[in-house]
Amino acid sequence: MSQSNLEKQEAKLKQLNQKIKEEKYKIEQQLGKQIISQANLDYANLSNDQIKLLAQQFSEFLKVKSVDH
Repeated sequence: MSQSNLEKQEAKLKQLNQKIKEEKYKIEQQLGKQIISQANLDYANLSNDQIKLLAQQFSEFLKVKSVDH
């Protein structure tokens, strides 16, 4: 494979990785918004520590639910 082909493949891989990163970000944002909305949380009252605590509690809740099934 020539150097040019390798460079083209590398560029395609970088683009694909960027698209994956963007899609993950979109999902994270949508999930966060849905959790905040469903829990009737107020954005103005959420500190970083509270967000971390809620995320930890949510994670533990999901772990318990997956064990139950």
